[in-house]
Amino acid sequence: MNKIVSLALLVGGVVLIIFGIQATESFSSDVSRFFTGSPTDKAVWMLIGGGAAALVGLVVTLRNWKQN
Repeated sequence: MNKIVSLALLVGGVVLIIFGIQATESFSSDVSRFFTGSPTDKAVWMLIGGGAAALVGLVVTLRNWKQN
């Protein structure tokens, strides 16, 4: 069960990172970057959440793989 959850976290994290990268290149992020100097909060949170989920998924997956 842990293997499935950790792999799901890893895949979900990678998907969120991909969506976050696409969101940073959107028109709304360009407008936000013009006025504030940074992309939209949604894009930033997708990148942070995706990175965290992918990192946790990778660590747990490697730990489970190493124990077997």
